[in-house]
Amino acid sequence: MIIREFRRPDINRVLEIEVASFKDPYPVNILIDIYNLGAGFLVAEYDNIIVGYIIFWIRFEDEGHIISIAVDDYYQRKAVGSQLVAAALKIFKQYNIDIIRLEVRTSNKGAIKFYKSQGFTEREVVKNYYEDLEDAVLMDMDLKE
Repeated sequence: MIIREFRRPDINRVLEIEVASFKDPYPVNILIDIYNLGAGFLVAEYDNIIVGYIIFWIRFEDEGHIISIAVDDYYQRKAVGSQLVAAALKIFKQYNIDIIRLEVRTSNKGAIKFYKSQGFTEREVVKNYYEDLEDAVLMDMDLKE
């Protein structure tokens, strides 16, 4: 498996994974806009098939933000997500980013467990964060530690 930069021809496969993974998936135009605005956008590729992706921002001088990460169901629990996070963290470190933040649905216990295994800590719950009014858990990682 390789982790590489997203390319425009990857969008259909990324969208398939996005739709299969999330209750409120980003539409294709939002994914393209995020990419065009300069977000970090990496894909995991296995045998020439996109099996996962991560999208992230450098929000402030010292803060990064993971926007989205998803892995095809068949490839979950095979370290794809961990490799994507590691690749993003490497980029954050190159830019001297100290704090990485993300939000996750409170009901997504698997994702919360995954992020904790990667070194993220739960910080607070934000009420009614999502469009359907589900709460979000704010998580972060301090890269200085």
